[in-house]
Amino acid sequence: MPYASVDDLPTAIRAHLPPHAQEIYRSAFNNAWTEYASRGPSLREETAHRVAWAAVKRKYRKYGSQWVLRAG
Repeated sequence: MPYASVDDLPTAIRAHLPPHAQEIYRSAFNNAWTEYASRGPSLREETAHRVAWAAVKRKYRKYGSQWVLRAG
């Protein structure tokens, strides 16, 4: 199911990602949810979460227990 706002994201994501990364996650998830509609419910959701994490990892990296913006 697409997320209307970052407040709708799973608790673990809201607790660990900074606000900008949450927006990236939400946007990427929602786009993937639409793009992969033909994959069936469970695979569609799994794929959307994978795409969302990949999008976050392009802009952020984990440093210790914190997610920090990548340089450059």
